[in-house]
Amino acid sequence: MAHEGNASERDKKYIAQIKLILEGYGKDVEVSPAKWEETGAEYIYRTGVVLVRDEDVERVIRLFEGGRTGEGGIGGVTRLFLPAKVPPGAPEDRSTTQRFLKYADLRLGRGVVTPEHLFYVTPSVSPCPATEPEEVGPGTPPEPFLDNTKATGKGVKVVVLDVGWSDAPAAYWLDGVTGDPEDAFGPDGLIKPYAGHGTFIAGVLRSIARDVEVVVKSYFPIAGAIWEFDLAAALDEVLDLAPDIISLSAGTRTRFDLPPLGLDVFVQTRLNRVNGLTLVAAAGNESSRDYFWPAAFPEAVGVGALAENGRDRAWFSNFGGWVDVYAPGENLVNAFLTGEYRCTEPPHTGELRKFTGMARWSGTSYATPLVAGLIAGRMSLTGENALQSADALLAYALGQAAPGVGPVLRPGDAESSTT
Repeated sequence: MAHEGNASERDKKYIAQIKLILEGYGKDVEVSPAKWEETGAEYIYRTGVVLVRDEDVERVIRLFEGGRTGEGGIGGVTRLFLPAKVPPGAPEDRSTTQRFLKYADLRLGRGVVTPEHLFYVTPSVSPCPATEPEEVGPGTPPEPFLDNTKATGKGVKVVVLDVGWSDAPAAYWLDGVTGDPEDAFGPDGLIKPYAGHGTFIAGVLRSIARDVEVVVKSYFPIAGAIWEFDLAAALDEVLDLAPDIISLSAGTRTRFDLPPLGLDVFVQTRLNRVNGLTLVAAAGNESSRDYFWPAAFPEAVGVGALAENGRDRAWFSNFGGWVDVYAPGENLVNAFLTGEYRCTEPPHTGELRKFTGMARWSGTSYATPLVAGLIAGRMSLTGENALQSADALLAYALGQAAPGVGPVLRPGDAESSTT
């Protein structure tokens, strides 16, 4: 296969990926900075909307001389629809939303008022799949696949927040996986650009821990993306399912690299109050050390990707001290959809690919369920809760750190770490 690491090709893919998001959200979405095609994008956000902690809402409305609060979400954070008129003295900017944000920075300090960021599972400004799915021959087995491990994940529940899932009859290891069916095919009968992501992730989980209970939820309905406020509500809703592990192969960069306010409230007031619950999140695929959220939260297990050789960091993986562990994430093979897919990214734009229930795919998206599967597998061996198991595996990963990469986990380490 062709190597996807060439800089000029990455730039072309990057622009094509963002345009998919813009097509899906239309006038409701903006990219920062405005000239992102020339300078690179920092983050994608919602037009005419900001997020504010509940205790700051009244003073922000007074400062903005208006605004309307939205409904839904979770307690602790409010979605504020901006007034039509910008207050006198607000800094100049091409974007009305940015003018309000800069005005709040000046008067209240950074981070009191934040944009509502867009989080995505699809290839985009901070893609989770680093490549588009690739064909494999009929009968190709999953890779990696543990068929004789004692670390089966039995009695452990993992909830995957994604685009939903599609039953793959040939993938027997998916038997018993449940969740929300995905809308995988477009009006033209072709597989959509972001479809199959949740199915592949469920397959990786079951390939590492064959008896783990997997529930795949559909929370990314438009272009594989979701607004920050809605993602916080979705995570809160998932707690009703009483998972041991939440696997999230999605994320974003943020304004000033600050923690996204909506998810910060969820982490501090919800996640931290459930004993033993662990959030495993993808570190993103920009080959950057910039923070990618929620993987960068100290409370999350942030997962980067190893290259196919098992020693180096994958060319696409984000990196830095905030990434907790690296696991195989390049050229994994697992369950996918059956049908035809037309590529949307250079250098394969327009190429028609035919799938028969399996695919080869790369990204931190797929290193993430591998680590979640290892945590589940160790839990079934030791009786630890997910947080204890994750901590033990991260300590084990540090003991086998790869030079120039960082802590590493590989298939089989759930069992190896207990001997």
